[in-house]
Amino acid sequence: MSVLTSVLALIVTLGILVTVHEFGHFWVARRCGVKVLRFSVGFGKPLWKTVDRHGTEFAIAGIPLGGYVKMLDEREGPVDESELHLAFNRKTVWQRMAVVLAGPLANILFAIAAYWLMFVVGVTQVKPILGDIESTTPAGEAGLISGMELHSIDGVDVSGWQDVRYQLLKRIGDTGVVQVTTKQGTHHELTIDRWLSEAEEPSPLGSLGLSVYVPEMPAVIEAVLPGEAAETAGLRPLDKITKVNGLEVKDWQGFVAQVKASPNQRLALTVESANGLREVDLYPKVKVLDDGTQAGFIGAMAQRPDLPENFIQVISFGPIESLGKGIAKTWDMSVVTLESIVKMLKGLLSVKNLSGPITIAKVANDSAKAGFEAFIGFLAYISIMLAVVNLLPIPVLDGGHFLFYVIEAVKGSPLSERVQLMGVKLGMSLLLVVMFIAIFNDINRI
Repeated sequence: MSVLTSVLALIVTLGILVTVHEFGHFWVARRCGVKVLRFSVGFGKPLWKTVDRHGTEFAIAGIPLGGYVKMLDEREGPVDESELHLAFNRKTVWQRMAVVLAGPLANILFAIAAYWLMFVVGVTQVKPILGDIESTTPAGEAGLISGMELHSIDGVDVSGWQDVRYQLLKRIGDTGVVQVTTKQGTHHELTIDRWLSEAEEPSPLGSLGLSVYVPEMPAVIEAVLPGEAAETAGLRPLDKITKVNGLEVKDWQGFVAQVKASPNQRLALTVESANGLREVDLYPKVKVLDDGTQAGFIGAMAQRPDLPENFIQVISFGPIESLGKGIAKTWDMSVVTLESIVKMLKGLLSVKNLSGPITIAKVANDSAKAGFEAFIGFLAYISIMLAVVNLLPIPVLDGGHFLFYVIEAVKGSPLSERVQLMGVKLGMSLLLVVMFIAIFNDINRI
C-alpha cells in the first residue's frame, strides 16, 4: 500500500508542478501570438484530450514524468502560408526569450504563492531547545549544553528546528566555523571542514551533535491495539511499566528501545496500576522495518505528557507581510539550490545527494501524510528546484534555449542549425548521465 500511495503522491506532485510550468509557456506564447498545437501533461499516448476553440489540444498522457507545449514551428514541419505569422520561429528574439523563460517564472510564482499561503495560515515551529549534548561532539566542544535554546545560526535568527536545519543545510561542503548564539546570551563556534561533503544523506543536526529536546515521557500506557501483543499480555490503559527483566524503566523511550530489540522474546514486566503491582510476561511480535531489519512490536501507545509552555508555536503573518516573507523565502531557497549545484560541480558536495523520482515519490508521500503545511512546503521547494534547474544554460533546457537567443540577439543572427544540434546532443547526454546517477542513488537508498 505504501508503494501505491507513494506513486500517487508522485503523480499528484509532478502533475501540479508540470501543469504550472507548461502553463507559463502556454500563456506567454498565446500573448505573443504563437499558435499552440498541444498542451500535454505527461508523455506518450493521451489518456484524455480535448480541443479548444483556438485549435489547441489539451491532453493528459500516460507517463507522468513531465509535459510539454507544442507550438507551430517551421523547423518541425511545413506551415501553411496563412499561418506563418503564428509560427514560433517567426517571432522576434525577445518574444521567444519571453516564452522560454515563462515556464520557470511560473514555478517561481507558484512557490511564492505557496509560501504566502503557509505564512498566512501559520507555520508550526518547535522551539529549538537542545536535548542531550555529548561532550565529544562539535556542539559539546563548543560549549553548548542541554536545555539551551538556539537564537541564531550564522547571524540569522531561528524560531524553530526547521529554521535551524535550513541554515545548516546552507553550510554543507563548507570549511570554517558555524556561529551559534543562544537565548541565554552565549556565543559558540562549531568548527567544520568540508562538512558532510561526502555524506549520502546529510544529517546536519546529528553530525554536529545537536539533539532535539524531547519532554520525558513516563512509561504509562494510554491505549492498546486489539489483537496485538500488549493486549494479549493483559496490559491496559493507565498501566505504568516500572521494570523490564528486573531493570528499572526510566521512561517510555527506554521501554520502546527494549521492545524493539526483543522480537519474539519474553520480556518480564513489573506493572503498576490502581490495583497495585503485578508481573506480566510480554512477547513482542516481529515487525519488518523499511530497511529490512526486524524489530519488536506490541501495539501500545504512550500517555503523552504536558508540553512545556510555548514549546510548539504557530507563527503567522498578515496577507501583505506574508507576501514579503514568501518572496524572501523563495529567493533564499533558489539561492541555496543554485549554491548546492555549484558545490556539487566543485566536488564540495557528493553526487550521492542527487535524487530521482523514487526519492521524490517517497518524500511526497511522507509530506502528504504529515499534513497540509508540510505538503505545500514540499511543493514549493520542488517547484523552485524545477525552475532553477530549467534555467541552467544547458541545451534542451529552457536556460539553454534562452542562451541561444541571447547569442542571437548579440550577433544579430541565430546560431547555425549544426551548432544548435550539437548543443542539444551534448545537453541531452549530460541530462541522461545525471538522470542515471539520480536513479542509481534512489535504488541504493532502497
